[in-house]
Amino acid sequence: MAVRLGSRSTGDDLEIQHEINVTPFIDVILVLLIIFMVAAPLATVDIGVNLPASTAPEQPRPDKPIFVTIKPDQTIAVGETVVARDSLSATLDAATNNHKDETIFVRADKSLSYGDLMQVLNTLRDGGYLKLALVGLETPAAKQ
Repeated sequence: MAVRLGSRSTGDDLEIQHEINVTPFIDVILVLLIIFMVAAPLATVDIGVNLPASTAPEQPRPDKPIFVTIKPDQTIAVGETVVARDSLSATLDAATNNHKDETIFVRADKSLSYGDLMQVLNTLRDGGYLKLALVGLETPAAKQ
């Protein structure tokens, strides 16, 4: 095999390219961009709970709001009536006339653990009630 290192007299115009071919790099970047555009909306968590800030203005309430109250001893009351945990969904069905899209206002004692509150919220979700609003004490806005 012979290699000619002199002048080109055979008419071959093979020349060494001194530029980097960026086409594969651009293809990889575009594929990664598409992957992130598809994956980003899937990474967000959507929980059906309305949690207004404590300094928010008071929201209008329905004429007869339905309150679920969790007391410090973990007893649950719908309105003023104490109910068993396993009959909570049935009691709410009767109180809302089977309107599952009605907002349920949840009040819990400050001393209640987060796990106990989540058990009640899971019971409400399993019963089909997805519009939940957590009720808290309103504090005046901090002066800046």
